[in-house]
Order: sequence, then C-alpha cells, then structure tokens
Amino acid sequence: MVRMRQWGPVQSLLALAPLLIGLPWLALKHQYSLPTPIVDQYDPTTSLPQLSEATILQYAKYLSEDIGYRTPGTREHALADVWMTEKAFQLQAECERVVALQPGRKLQCEVWRQEGSGSHRFDMMAARLYKRYVNLSNIIIRLSDGTDRGKADAVLINSHLDSTLPSPGAADDALAVGVMIECVRVLVNTPGWEPKHAVIFLFNNAEESLQDGSHLFSTQHPIASTVRAVVNLEAAGTAGPELLFQATSHEMILAYSQVPRPYGTIFANEIFSSGVLLSDTDFRQFEYYLNVTGLDMAVVGNSYMYHMRGDLVENIEAGVAQHMAENTFALIKHLTSPNSPLPELASGYGRPRTVFFAYLGFFFVYSFRTAEVLYSLLFIASCVLVRSAGGPSARGATMVKALLSVALGGLGALIGANVVAFMMQRVLGRGMSWFKGEFEPLILYGPAAMCGALLTQLPLAPVPEKALLHAQLLAYAFLAAAGQFAGVGSSAVFFLSASSTFVALLIDRVTSYLSGSTVDDAGMAEKMRDGDAKGAGDRSNKVDKAKAKDGFVSLWTYALGQTVPLLTGTQLTSATLVVFVPLTGRIGSEAPAEYIIASIVAILGSYTLNFTTPFAHRFDRPALRKAVVILLLVVGVVTAVFARKEVFDKNHQKRLFVLHKEDLNTREQHLHIAAADGAPGFDDLVHDITAHFGADGVPPKAVVMDDWNSDWDTLYPFSAFLSPYKVDLPLDPAYDAPWPPEEQFTVSAVNDTLDESKGTRTMTLKIDHPGIMWTVIAFDAHVLEWTLDNSPPEEFARHHIKEASFYGTDVWTVDMTIKWPPPSNAHPRSSGVDGLRVNFIGIQEKRMWPAKKAEADGSQAMKLFREFDAWLDEKTGGSVDALLMGCVSGEVVV
Repeated sequence: MVRMRQWGPVQSLLALAPLLIGLPWLALKHQYSLPTPIVDQYDPTTSLPQLSEATILQYAKYLSEDIGYRTPGTREHALADVWMTEKAFQLQAECERVVALQPGRKLQCEVWRQEGSGSHRFDMMAARLYKRYVNLSNIIIRLSDGTDRGKADAVLINSHLDSTLPSPGAADDALAVGVMIECVRVLVNTPGWEPKHAVIFLFNNAEESLQDGSHLFSTQHPIASTVRAVVNLEAAGTAGPELLFQATSHEMILAYSQVPRPYGTIFANEIFSSGVLLSDTDFRQFEYYLNVTGLDMAVVGNSYMYHMRGDLVENIEAGVAQHMAENTFALIKHLTSPNSPLPELASGYGRPRTVFFAYLGFFFVYSFRTAEVLYSLLFIASCVLVRSAGGPSARGATMVKALLSVALGGLGALIGANVVAFMMQRVLGRGMSWFKGEFEPLILYGPAAMCGALLTQLPLAPVPEKALLHAQLLAYAFLAAAGQFAGVGSSAVFFLSASSTFVALLIDRVTSYLSGSTVDDAGMAEKMRDGDAKGAGDRSNKVDKAKAKDGFVSLWTYALGQTVPLLTGTQLTSATLVVFVPLTGRIGSEAPAEYIIASIVAILGSYTLNFTTPFAHRFDRPALRKAVVILLLVVGVVTAVFARKEVFDKNHQKRLFVLHKEDLNTREQHLHIAAADGAPGFDDLVHDITAHFGADGVPPKAVVMDDWNSDWDTLYPFSAFLSPYKVDLPLDPAYDAPWPPEEQFTVSAVNDTLDESKGTRTMTLKIDHPGIMWTVIAFDAHVLEWTLDNSPPEEFARHHIKEASFYGTDVWTVDMTIKWPPPSNAHPRSSGVDGLRVNFIGIQEKRMWPAKKAEADGSQAMKLFREFDAWLDEKTGGSVDALLMGCVSGEVVV
C-alpha cells in the first residue's frame, strides 16, 4: 500500500506561517515605501539642482501656519495670493537670469495673475447647485521654448493655493503648491533643459469654494486652449505615496509609467469613476470645459487629518513631498520631451481601454484586448486542466458540490462579518469602534468572516480538496474573462489569483504523475521478487493508490497557489481600508458605515485567503467543527474588546460642525450643532453642550435636514450628510447687533419688471454682504432664464446659489426671468406671500474659529467660541475637532 503522510491542521498552519506573515509584510513594505527626503537644493557632489523636500515643506508651512487658513474671501486668502504672485515673478526673474548666462538656450518663462468673475453649475451628491464667483484669482507660470510651435501643445500642472473652512491646508494643498514651485526651480536651473512642448503651472486660488479657480482658468484664460493634458495634484491625507486614482486616456497611463515610483491601479480608477466616494477635484472642470485628458493624483494616507485642524506640516510623513515631487517632475520631463503624446492629443482622446496596476514596485500596462485574450486562454486552459484530472474528484456531481462550497464560503464570510456588524451597531450600540486604525476592522471582522465561511462548509463536508481547488480555479478564471468582456478592468485581480492557482495545480499534477511512476516501478520490482502479480492485495493497493493520488494535494500547492492572492489581496485590502475607514467619519449618520466596512473586510479577506475553504476540507469533519468553535470564541472575545473601545482620540477625531447664527429678522441667536458620522455619543454631547451654553430649561431641538433647511446652506450640499440640532442661546436684553447701514447684509430686487401678458417677472437679485463671505441664497421659482451658465430646470423648483468672492468684494448679482405668479401647488414654505421668498445666509469673515482666534473681534460669537473650544477640549480629551463659524441669516420677500 502507498502511504502518504499528511500533517494535521496546526502543523500545516505552522509550516505556512512564514508565507502568511512574510508575503503581506513584503507587499505593505513595497506599497508604502517612500524615498529618503532631500534637504539640499543642489547636489553637493555635482552641483546640479535637485528636488528638495525640505524646501517644499518650508513653503507649505509658510502658507498653512504663517499665513494660516486661506479660505476664499478671507484676508489670509488675499495674503496667499500676494505671496504666490511675488514668488512667481521671482521664479521668472531667476529664469531670465539663468538663460542670460547660457546663450542660445531656448527657454522662456511667462507669468500671469488672472482675475475674473463667472458662474457655473456644480451638481454633487444628487443635488443641483449654482456657483457665482466675483474677482477671484489664479497665478500662472508657463515654461516653453519661446516659439509659437512650442506653446501650441501644453501640459497643465495644477494645485490649489486656498484651504477650506476648518483647515490650515498644509497637505491640502500647500504641499502640492510647494512641489510645483520646486519643479519650476529645478527645471529652470537644469543646464540645457529645453521643453519641446510647453508646461503650464496653474496655482489656482479657489478650489475649496467648489472649483471656481479652475473654472475661471478653463473658461477665461487665453492660453487655456493650448492645454492638451492635465496633471492634478491633490491631498486627502498626510501620509504614504500619492495615489493615481483617475487616468482618462491610454496615452496618459503610458506617460505615468515613466515615473520612478508608480502607485496606482485600475481598481482605484474604477472605484473613483463610479461615484461611490462622493468626492471631486479640479480635474472635473478641466475635463468638462477644456475636453482634455489627464491624471489625478492625491496623497490619501492618514486622511483622518483631511479638512481638519491637524492638517499641519508636522503631521506630513517624511518622504511624502519627495515622492510627489519626483513623480511629478518625471511626468513633466516626459510630457515636454520630443516623445510626448501631447501633439497626438490635440485632435482629442478616447476613454482608456487599458488595464494598469502597480505591483511590488513594477507598473504593468496592457490593453483590454490583450486582457480578453489572456483571460480567455486562462479559462480554457483551466477547463482543460480540470477536465483531464480524472479520478473521483473530477466527477460532475463532485465538481457541482465543490462549486457550491466555494460560493457558500464567500457568502458565509459576508454574512458572518455583517452579523457581527449588526451586533456592534444595533445590539451593543458601539458602532465604529474600529475607527482609530485603518486595519482594526480586520481584527474585528476577519475572524467573523472566516467563521461564517467555515460554518457553511459543515453541512457539505467532506469535499475533496482537489475538487475545491479546481472549482475555485474555474470560478476565478471565469470571473476574470467574463468581467473583462463586460469592460471591467478590475477583473485583473481574478486573473492574477487564477493564474497562481493554475500554476500551483499544474505543478501538483506533474509532481503527482512523476511520483506515481516511481511508485509503480517500485511495485513491479516487489511483484517480481514475490512472484505474485495478482490477488486481493494487488486490487486493494491499486484502489488505495488511486484514492491517494486523487484526494491528496501537497502543502506546497497551497504555498504556491496562495502567493499571488496574498500579495494582491494585501495591497487591495490595505489601499481600500486606508481610504474607507477614515471616510466613515464624514459620510453621515444614516450611511451604513458598519456594514460597509464589514463587507469590505469579508470580500477582500475572502480574496486574500482564498484557499481557506479547500484547506478546511483537507482535514476531517471533527477538525472543521473544532476550527468553527475556536473562531466563535475568538469572535466573542474580539467583539467584547471592541465594545469597550472609544471611537475617537486626539489623532483620530470626531468632526463637529458648530454655527453661531444670528437671525437678522428676529435678532434671535442660536447654536446649530451637527455631526457627519454615526458613532455613538453625539446626542449626549449635544445635551451637555446645551446644559453648559444654552438657554436655561430649553432642550436642544433635533432638526430635519432637507433643501428647505437654510440654517446649513453655507455647507450645502455637504449639509445633507449632517445630523443637526438647534440650541437656543441666552440673549442679553441690552444687546443690539452692530449693523450700521453701510454694513448690512441685504437681498433686494432691482430692475424689477412684471409682464402680466407673458406671465413673467424679470429682475436682478442684488446681494450686499459687507464683511460676510460664502453667502448663499435659496428660493423656489420656475426660472425661465438667468445669467448663470447653465439653463435652469424647466419646472418650479428649489434653487441654491452659492457665492465666493475675493477679499473686499461685497456685492454680487443674478439677472433672471421667472414665471409669475408661482403655481398654486408651490411648496408650503414658499407660498402664501406676495413676492419671491428668498432665504439668505453667510459667514462673518472675522468670526471663524480657530482661523481668526489670533484677531478675535470681541463679538459674542468669538467669546462663545473661545469658551466653547476650551470646554470641548477638556470635556472630550481632544477627541473632537470643531469647526466654529459665526453666521448671519435672514429671509426677505422681494
């Protein structure tokens, strides 16, 4: 009889442990490796210019800390504009000096400070929004060879100079501003560098106000028409390499392959393009108004700091700036060289049908057509391999059972993780307990997913492990081919896994055949010695040999077959969790954050450890039951531990939105408080705030958030994510708002004409807002035409118009014609008045905390903010980051 020794579960797992630990470590090491930061601007050995992270961070620190919060409309925003304009002209002077010392060098540096006004439609989160901007600015530098031909086709490199309301914006986006300045310096000072094609550096000064700066450049600057491609530099975090998350043509994907440290996948590209992340960048404006292709890249690690006070240089990981600078520089060198694809892109571009991904430091690119051929061949080869296996494990009924086991294993993992999610969220009331660490969900939901997968195997066991491996191979190969033919480039992940399984099973087949031949030879020798070639002993030997060869799979098969899924799955899982875990802190209380994260862990975990199901059937049913019991105990312990964890801490804070709002009609003052997450404890915090700061005996009021709730229009449409409360504030009877006539916030109708024969009313809405920024008006009407860029909807509807203006600009207008009178079925909040009801609100430029705490004006709002911020920090131990804004609002019928 042929005897094949097989280790038990513990010995087998110990043998595989180096692989299960080492491969994820290797994948993460490559995925998050950053270059050594460079300090000197010039190489000490060669004296050639080099990109300096230290210099980049100096610029970022000056913008974010010396100047501070650069929100469009503030004085700091204007100071950043002055600084960047001076810096651009300094670079131009340096360029001219260098060129003068190198006679014959073809290099020209041009600088513009663009200023303009405009409007555009900005749909987001299923909301229709109109933007109006006045006197905003951009700073532009163009490097070219000085000829018309050299300027005809240009690449645009974009970053934004401004920051958003609650953040000083060191990473977002002062980091990218510094990278671009350094790229200009190094290019200018590189001896002999002459661009075949121009490069335009756009320091746009209004991205956070919903992409007004990029719209201004795209629609009004004279050189915008020369742009053939865009490289947009962004940040939604402070750590790790910048991620290529949007690439819109094959040519630009190939251009990206030239960078020294690629980090991007079609997986990220397709997720972002799907709209799941509800995020956007300036790239949208360039693509829409200039009809150009490009690359969108952003730092995404540690996005707990995104749009928070903690977005400071001290929190930017060492090497991040160097990584972005070196990749950006390589793109510029390639796109301005004779090998550039820019001239080809002048005639337009097609959406990419290209698979691309970074893998252990390498960047792979191939066409959809190549993918279809490769994946189809793999599926055919897999069918041949399985069909030619023979033996009991290849029988039809066994294969059907194996396929069912694989499917149930994946489904069980998903159910198991979500059962624990339900327990955490609904039963224990401890949702988001994993928030403080991107990889903590793996600890909470990983065992639950594995337990769920193994539970589904108990009714089916035993199933031959080789049949299960064959079934998994067929399933993944089929998904790869079918997905690719459906146009899903991310099907590459199934191809990679199936390829690894195919190779492992092929090697197992070959080694089994060779070992079988050796056994047969040995058996023949024994038969010749004994002189007995027949009998029951021989028949038993043949049956045992067949069963052994059919049912046994070498442990090396698992080691080889699991290699690629471990490497690929680790990279996918880490990249996904790094984005999605912090994101749950700002997607709203109604979003099923717990189930989203649990499902991500279950799906990607099943992919990463896809040999779990076959491995479970390697042993007998008692071993499987024991594994389930152990996992159930682990799930119970882990759930108990996470149920006691605090959700937030100083480095992973809760976002709290606080408005001190004064109503110009009633003179009442209220505190409006909202959160953008579903973590427990918010209601208790609101009641504590009310007890400390609110009017005596008046509880907080939960407020319905809809399009007619104008209290939060300054944050519209993001306000849809908020869960708001309204708190009455005690009002000093002697208080009288200091609103002299020249400082009054008003909305009025001028040039008002009523045409009863046509049933229309034509007017100019004039908004005067001295000292007030980010004003918003909202009204219900059937607008027939207006001076905004896009035609309004052909129906009676709610309209929101948001404004952003340069510091010191305090008037804006909208001309429009509306149907009059309004229909009888108008919304109740807009009916019953003899005129057009307009809600308006704005932020007082001098009353934002902490942005303006250094120059607090002594107002009630700022006094409250100072006390509130100190109280909140002590109350929560620094685990809450509050955005505090002083707003004024009103309602007028015109």
